[in-house]
Amino acid sequence: MLARKSIPEQLFDASLYVFLSLVFVATFYPFWNIFVISLNDATDTLKGGLYFWPRMPTLESYMTIFRNPEIWSAIRVTVLRTIAGTAVSVFFISMLAYALSKRSLLGWKYFSFFFVFTMYFAGGLIPTYMVIKSVGLIDSFWVYIFPGAINVFLMILVRTFMEQIPVEIEESAKIDGAHDLQIFFRIMLPLCVPALATIGLFLAIGHWNSWYDSYVYTYKPELKTLQAVLVKILNQFQTASMMSDAQQLSQSSKRLPVSSESIRMAVNMVATLPIILVYPFVQKYFVKGIMMGAIKS
Repeated sequence: MLARKSIPEQLFDASLYVFLSLVFVATFYPFWNIFVISLNDATDTLKGGLYFWPRMPTLESYMTIFRNPEIWSAIRVTVLRTIAGTAVSVFFISMLAYALSKRSLLGWKYFSFFFVFTMYFAGGLIPTYMVIKSVGLIDSFWVYIFPGAINVFLMILVRTFMEQIPVEIEESAKIDGAHDLQIFFRIMLPLCVPALATIGLFLAIGHWNSWYDSYVYTYKPELKTLQAVLVKILNQFQTASMMSDAQQLSQSSKRLPVSSESIRMAVNMVATLPIILVYPFVQKYFVKGIMMGAIKS
């Protein structure tokens, strides 16, 4: 039979629930307010007092975004980039982590220093651009995949996770005649699912939200990512609201119940909502992967 909590314990629990509820409201309400404004008529939004529900619901802000001819191509590029880039990075990172988890590796200290050094010192934008151009990745879809395939921080996370796996498991596999590749694919990868799911979420978010590399390394419209196109749409409406010589765009904005603010809110929702929906599928692995990969016993 469970012991009944004392009055101080009950007060502490009540205070804790109240505090957590306030934290939830403080973190969730700004996102909800953005969603409400994106669904409300732009002219009505200017009146203010829009807090919990749209007074004049409309989908015109979203329709204005999806009328852009570049948006669907950008969605395909971004989805393909997120899937392919995450898969390639998880594979390369896990293989590198497995190799560096073997401290008996010849030159282990030098290899570890070589990769950790890149976390603190980068070549800079111009040298990076020159290297990418020299290997022929400018205006290529693969510029999104290969230059950032290895993330050293995430590699260290997976390596630390692998170092916690009992050595006896590998030794028993070697006694049965398994070589390193069989051990890696059949034993290490299944055991590292929490860590791989964790870094996969980080990588997917990074690929989905990336837009700067699309501006720097690509010029073809069919290679632009979703974030880059959304920034372009947002800049068009902001320019139209500030410059009187953008007559065509201004007239278009007046015909539709949208404004630069409503477009900005809708852009935020289109950019963030899809990746947020991915989190529940990997939530059960997330905390376990972070804790076991970050703390070494």
